Amino acid sequence: MCGIAGLYYPAIAKPVDPARIVQMRDALAHRGPDGAGVWTAPGVGLGHRRLSIIDLEGGVQPMATPDQSVVVTYNGEIYNFREVRAELELKGARFHTESDTEVLLHGWRAWGPAMLEKLNGMFAFALYDAEKQCLFLARDRFGVKPLVYTKLADGGVAFASEIKGLLAHPLFRRRPDFRAVEDYMGLGYVPDDASLLVGVKKLPAGHYLLLQRGKRMPQPVRWWDVDFSNRATGKIRDLEAELIDRMRAAVRARMIADVPLGAFLSGGVDSSAVVALMAEASKTAVKTCTIGFDEADHDETNHAALIAERFATAHSARRVSADDFALIDTLVTAFDEPFADASALPTYRVCELARETVTVALSGDGADEAFAGYRRYKFFAAEERMRGLLPEKFRANLFGTLGRLYPKADWAPRAFRAKTTLLALAENGEFAYPKAVGVTAPELRDRLYTGAARHTLAGHTAEQRYVDAMRRAPARDGLDRAQYADIQHWLPGDILTKVDRTSMAVSLEAREPLLDYKLVEFAATLPPALRIKAGQGKWLMKKALEPYLPKEILYRPKMGFVTPISAWFRGALADEAAALARSRVLAGTGWFEPAAIEKLAAEHKAGRAEHGRTLWQLMMLERSLEKLFG
Repeated sequence: MCGIAGLYYPAIAKPVDPARIVQMRDALAHRGPDGAGVWTAPGVGLGHRRLSIIDLEGGVQPMATPDQSVVVTYNGEIYNFREVRAELELKGARFHTESDTEVLLHGWRAWGPAMLEKLNGMFAFALYDAEKQCLFLARDRFGVKPLVYTKLADGGVAFASEIKGLLAHPLFRRRPDFRAVEDYMGLGYVPDDASLLVGVKKLPAGHYLLLQRGKRMPQPVRWWDVDFSNRATGKIRDLEAELIDRMRAAVRARMIADVPLGAFLSGGVDSSAVVALMAEASKTAVKTCTIGFDEADHDETNHAALIAERFATAHSARRVSADDFALIDTLVTAFDEPFADASALPTYRVCELARETVTVALSGDGADEAFAGYRRYKFFAAEERMRGLLPEKFRANLFGTLGRLYPKADWAPRAFRAKTTLLALAENGEFAYPKAVGVTAPELRDRLYTGAARHTLAGHTAEQRYVDAMRRAPARDGLDRAQYADIQHWLPGDILTKVDRTSMAVSLEAREPLLDYKLVEFAATLPPALRIKAGQGKWLMKKALEPYLPKEILYRPKMGFVTPISAWFRGALADEAAALARSRVLAGTGWFEPAAIEKLAAEHKAGRAEHGRTLWQLMMLERSLEKLFG
């Protein structure tokens, strides 16, 4: 795992000052504390910060072919690099290191952009071909590793693993984009097709960008997509066996490392499954780590301890206060853009704990999206069945009227909070699901914004990208479309961004075996009834894991990695919430109505409404704006 940065001049081969590359590169020092490199030639410069994982001596970057005609700077791991290397050697390639990086150099020469289809891993890299005078930027299928880029005033294209690498270039001009604020307020993160900084682009997951000297800036090209339109057939026990085989192969491939390796263990199904399969493959005790909370409602350490004992792991656990909001400024620095998923706090803490004993940690991320594990999928699938039974116009009139009449009862038990469900049933699925995924509803955002801010948006909404993704999804039903949209947006924008930034902030490499693309492609073929059955999400996955994990782990209610932010804003952070209405930073933008924010904080503190997540969003936005723009 590493940090990459660089410059490329597509019009003419201007000289590149190595000091500029060093400046950008070293803004990412936390991503690679073990080494640093820089390479320049007319019109191009590549920088690299290294976290040594494989071939500790030979994997120095930027790495070039012996004749210096192809050079690469790369962040990530290619888990099948030995198989790809063997194929290249049959074609006559001669390797000089044991590093997976060198596969990219020879792979480019042999196959060009088509080499990406042969790679199984997480990666973002920039490769320069001197003969073709081109720069090739590529990102892995799911967007595990980040890559941002921008066009500078002098015609150069700057790129980096994180936005802070771009900010280190003196020609980069910082201007905020309110459309990205709308996206953030709606979704809780700035998605990969947006940026808080005008001019910054994020290379989308499963895409590449080929820049060629003398040609105009092209659009990114999609090289991979997940397909939900096919259905697996066969007996359930055969599908279970295939699922376990694919999971086992994915875990074992990610256990290759020349440094200490372990796993995050929350006590949930996904991380427990990863630990079980690691223990099966390991000759020594697997190192596991868990973060617990001092509030029982948020603590899973007992479940994690049960798995640690079952598989005889070398287990570390640390309990932290649920009021661990002292990390806020650390997270603001790590994420660059505002990020409102409060589970980033415990994720940072578990990465910090893991880094004390290992350099690589396997996580259980990705299974919820691939196998339909989130509770919202179960609700959405039920809603879709209801939509299918009633004519659209009748449904809109009936449920729309009931939803408008039903009182909004944030304070009530979940079973009595029917307003949202009624309004969702009145809409088609592609309009209803994005609101279920979102944080602050469109109506509340509208009340918070000034008239000038609404005018700036010109109809742009955070939810529209979800609508578009669900409509174009290669899918058969609503559940397919919802999962597809989450894999396109929620997964890279929230889940993988959270894990990448928190792990890299402490120089830890996180690997996600349950996001092996062959495993996810298999999951996408499962009939909906094998994803959600009898009220259970991830049904086939849980069934297949019964020989490995106790039922009290497999079938207990999903807790998630949560933090009690609503309680914070009625207690220790109540004054912070009230102060948002008087914030110099927020007021200076002209985007928000102070009176609306003040009312929000007062309603939440008094318990008349539930606005904890929106207040958290506003606080994280304020701090990010202050960090970026002063």
